[in-house]
Amino acid sequence: MTNQIPILKVERLSVYQGSYSAVRDVSFELLPGTNTAIVGPNGAGKSTLVQAILDLIPRSAGKVEIFGRPISKLGDLRHKLGYMPQHFIFDRSFPISVSELVGLGWVKELGIGKDSKRKFSLSAFKEYRQEKTAAITTALRRTDTSHLRNQAIGTLSGGQLKRVLLAYCLVMSRKLLVLDEAFAGVDVQGTADFYTLLNELKQEEGWTVLQVSHDINMVSQFCDRVICLNQTIICTGVPSIALSPQNLLATYGPGFSHYQHHH
Repeated sequence: MTNQIPILKVERLSVYQGSYSAVRDVSFELLPGTNTAIVGPNGAGKSTLVQAILDLIPRSAGKVEIFGRPISKLGDLRHKLGYMPQHFIFDRSFPISVSELVGLGWVKELGIGKDSKRKFSLSAFKEYRQEKTAAITTALRRTDTSHLRNQAIGTLSGGQLKRVLLAYCLVMSRKLLVLDEAFAGVDVQGTADFYTLLNELKQEEGWTVLQVSHDINMVSQFCDRVICLNQTIICTGVPSIALSPQNLLATYGPGFSHYQHHH
């Protein structure tokens, strides 16, 4: 038994697309500081589940609580949630630098206005700017992207962009990080390096991580728990149990070995 309050609680979540059941009756909890992977074949509903959890698409049934609040009522706690989508779609000709993109993740209020006791002053604004710049610099350093600071994001490789998006999540203090196949488009070595970096930052920051992944080897090495999904939860548990040959066969079918990367 544990007295820890779940960071994320999902109860009987279902998503129907017309008459098709994309996700059916899914329930699970994430405890603080854990790294949980959702695995399953293409079309299993993994991304749909994540998007429904984050309220990006409507749920047909079920409840979601994050930080003890309904997802629709997160309010000022929303900035404690970081999200990396499977595909970060943008106009590559848009003139924004890496540091500017990372800076968009900084949502701290200046605290100056008609409802604030703090009066506007140049020194207060300067202090605010210095704090933001320092946070960007630290986030870039910790994701090994400092050398990309002034580079246009449209010139980045897939692996570089993933690290910059991680810096975006890191620039503010987060409690929950959700990654929807964040390693898509990254080569095998880049994926291994990213998993190592993510694990280091998780431990340092105390993040709770929920990720969708196809890489069974990396999941078994770095994740605390695994959810095997194929429309509904087939099994869940620690990697040594959830990723057993029997459970993988039940989740993926006879071709499940196709989904494993060989390092």
